[in-house]
Amino acid sequence: MGPWWALWLILTLPQILEGQKPTMPPGLPQMTSFQSNQFQGEWFVLGLADNAFKKEHRALLSFFITLFKLKGNSEFQVTNSMTRGKRCNTWSYTLTPTAKPGQFTRDNRGSEPGAYKESIQVVDTDYVNFALVLSLRQTSSQSITRVSLLGRHWRLPHKTIDMFICLTRTLNFTKDNFLFPDLSGNGFACTG
Repeated sequence: MGPWWALWLILTLPQILEGQKPTMPPGLPQMTSFQSNQFQGEWFVLGLADNAFKKEHRALLSFFITLFKLKGNSEFQVTNSMTRGKRCNTWSYTLTPTAKPGQFTRDNRGSEPGAYKESIQVVDTDYVNFALVLSLRQTSSQSITRVSLLGRHWRLPHKTIDMFICLTRTLNFTKDNFLFPDLSGNGFACTG
């Protein structure tokens, strides 16, 4: 490959990737309806599975809360709050609904170097106890798949945790890809 070819690839690859939107894997259950007004509110992040996680990442995850707030009856303003030592870290983003129930997009340009569109699907929820959320994000170097186990309460029934594990196994995750934050003490001191 000559220098001009390499230069062309470097200059055009971001625009090529920008047009690509990650697509949901086939065979996942699809919601037939989604009630945004019932989904909004505070959720505790009780488990995460990510194809980019490794064992050594476990120590990095602290317990955190996600707040979904409806904007104009369609978009969600999402605010996350996590305690790290004596600091409270918060980060926010907007989810824009797609034509499919419970599916959203998030534009990550500017939030992470090389990150583009993200597709987010609420795979299952009963709105009052749990939600399983799948996220697909394409960066310039890899495709990242994440499954979040959300709860309205500190504890979930084992069958809900089993559903979370089953979903992640269908995505070929291993035990090293799972993170469960330490909830002992429940000393969450963050007010975002």
